Amino acid sequence: MANTDPVRVGVLFSRAGTTSRVELSQLLGTFFAIREINDSGGIDGRELVAVHYDPQCVPQHYRALAERLVQDDHINVVFGCYMSSTRKAVMPVIEKWQRLLMYPTPYEGFEYSPNIIYTGAAPNQNSAQLAEYMTRHFGRRVYLVGSDYIYPYESNRIMSDFILERPGGAKLAERYVRLDATERDFLPIARDIKDKQPDFVFSTVVGKGTRMLYQACADAGLDPLRIPIASLTTCEAEVSEMGVRIATGHITAAPYFQTVDNAVNRDCLARFRAWCGDEVEPNMCWEAAYFQVHLFARAMRQSGSDEVGRLLPCLLGSEFDAPQGRVRIDPITHHTRLHPRIGRVGDDGRFVVVAESPVGVDADPYLVNHAADEWNMRSVALGQVDG
Repeated sequence: MANTDPVRVGVLFSRAGTTSRVELSQLLGTFFAIREINDSGGIDGRELVAVHYDPQCVPQHYRALAERLVQDDHINVVFGCYMSSTRKAVMPVIEKWQRLLMYPTPYEGFEYSPNIIYTGAAPNQNSAQLAEYMTRHFGRRVYLVGSDYIYPYESNRIMSDFILERPGGAKLAERYVRLDATERDFLPIARDIKDKQPDFVFSTVVGKGTRMLYQACADAGLDPLRIPIASLTTCEAEVSEMGVRIATGHITAAPYFQTVDNAVNRDCLARFRAWCGDEVEPNMCWEAAYFQVHLFARAMRQSGSDEVGRLLPCLLGSEFDAPQGRVRIDPITHHTRLHPRIGRVGDDGRFVVVAESPVGVDADPYLVNHAADEWNMRSVALGQVDG
């Protein structure tokens, strides 16, 4: 007799806390994919059911709830985590109990776990292209601002390397703020940016602090057409929070924007809006959270099980036509082939794609190809479609 028991998966995204706005989009992207899978018959007739807990953006909560999912709920596969500190908190639990975490957020690279599938961008899929674009169009003097945790420190180190290896490259300052920073914390930074007059600001500020940084720079009179803020993390979720007046002119590198012009994306957005309305703004993290559930479902149909030893061989090497384009999980690195893009916020608050790779780019999480000319070869393709 065929197994008709529900397939239960764990979900760890926050509804409350510092980064809850973008994590809510990841949560709803996950639920949306689960709904689509169930509406089409589930996984060989078995309903896909989410067991969701709210870690409230606290790393210790993520770890405790991961233990709960594994030991009490007997979950094999977990979708979740936004900040790298929360991924790091969950990783020992996942590895100890031989479970699988699917992680849909851009991160700093330099990591591999046999128990994690990385569906967000690695540095060679966003940082490299952003450094090339910004230095070519604005200049080589950068001011770095980040939140005080793992991802900003490592991303700023990588961006510094990309900038300083270029002739005339200079890092004018590197500043960090607490995750619970207030408006007052950003005022001296904005004044210092205005005094130092960099060619651009590189922001790895996340969560509620993003709006505060952009607001402070606007209030200080910084012109985004001349000194834009460039980011790997500022997406449609943050733009909707800060508003068009503050966001217009600033730049983000990501594999996905709502404005990606293909039929898969347009149809997906229409279905999501019909289901969810305007509760969240789809963004790069939403999209990765969405497509990774479909990748899991396809692999389980092939393997017949969500037990990691049987599931993983079918998941590695698998492909899916995602809203950004066709993605593929690399069997060696466990990272995902993505489509690097540069977007600039237009007058309507939507990202205009000003550069994009004509092909998918495999992740190089350890930046083995770190020479400047390697990135220049990649950026030639980007430059061919500059807007």
